Amino acid sequence: MKNQILHILPEDFPWRNQIQWYDVIDSTNTKAKVLASQGAPEGTLIIAGCQTGGRGRLGRSFASPKDSGVYMSLILRPNCSPSKLMHLTCAAGVAAADAVETVSGIRPGIKWTNDLVYGRQKLGGILTELSVNPQTGIADFAVIGIGINCRQQPGDFPQEIQSLACSLRMMTGKDISCAALAAALMVSLYRMNCGLHSQKQEIMARFSRDCVTVGQEISLLRGDEVRHGKAVSVNTDGELLVEFSDGHRESVTSGEVSIRGMYGYL
Repeated sequence: MKNQILHILPEDFPWRNQIQWYDVIDSTNTKAKVLASQGAPEGTLIIAGCQTGGRGRLGRSFASPKDSGVYMSLILRPNCSPSKLMHLTCAAGVAAADAVETVSGIRPGIKWTNDLVYGRQKLGGILTELSVNPQTGIADFAVIGIGINCRQQPGDFPQEIQSLACSLRMMTGKDISCAALAAALMVSLYRMNCGLHSQKQEIMARFSRDCVTVGQEISLLRGDEVRHGKAVSVNTDGELLVEFSDGHRESVTSGEVSIRGMYGYL
């Protein structure tokens, strides 16, 4: 698929010579972090036809069957404090939504903070990871992992998630090229990286428009504690403002947020 991606990318695309393709890999994020720690430059992209140990947020697995989706991780060198990267996952979500819209004509929503969704089903996920230099407090590198379901039919998903997951084929009724989506993702992520700080307000305004969590009744799970409330808005750092059932408002930066009626939460 690497040659297909290169054929689609513009000849002058800055990262086109930094693609590393694997037919099978345990996790593109794991490989990207190893390469980043060894000095791999910004724009290095790890992409695989299949992952045997694909990872999602909170230690969950991400099903990555052969030739069925796009599974990729990008290395960035942001050279700033982690506090200035609070919106990175949100920015990656907007970039991924842009890419999906480019190849399919349909724009997915984003469930705060890292899931691409279509209707009430999950289309893909994003996992960002940072490495911080303990001496300087500066982010040494960031890895953005993206997995998007492309070619699956409903019966192709494990039975336990068949009602919760979808693919570009299910969205559009068409067989969307994985190579075309991967190339569109690279272009979108490059554009995102160029404006990550200078266009932060615009990026987060777009995230807020795409975010299906805002305005919904939600449950917030932290450890053994479950709290119920309503998602009010997302601020420029990607924090979710929640109004809880007692009227108290709080900005949420961590924890598992479930939307009523989505992913089986009723």
